[in-house]
Amino acid sequence: MKEINVKNFDLVENSKIPVLILMSALWCLPCKSTHLILEEILKEYKDKVDIFSCDVDENHQLAEKYGIRNIPTILYFKNGRVVDKQVGAGMKIIFTNKLQPLLS
Repeated sequence: MKEINVKNFDLVENSKIPVLILMSALWCLPCKSTHLILEEILKEYKDKVDIFSCDVDENHQLAEKYGIRNIPTILYFKNGRVVDKQVGAGMKIIFTNKLQPLLS
């Protein structure tokens, strides 16, 4: 999973495919389990979705811009805009169910 920050955020804004961003922190245990699940999804949906990780401790500007108050939070982007979000850790089916409508 690639890291996203203010400097390379244009990768999200200019993406032709849906993008998921895991807003997390290194010290967050639920973030680590969510990271593993999203890695699985990235492998399964190869070339259909981009998934990035964003450390909120290092990227305060992005956390503030998207109103991140709890982690993990997964932001779902389509055409450069947030269209959905998932707050808190969850099962893989939750993430794939939110992703499916964005693929059409």
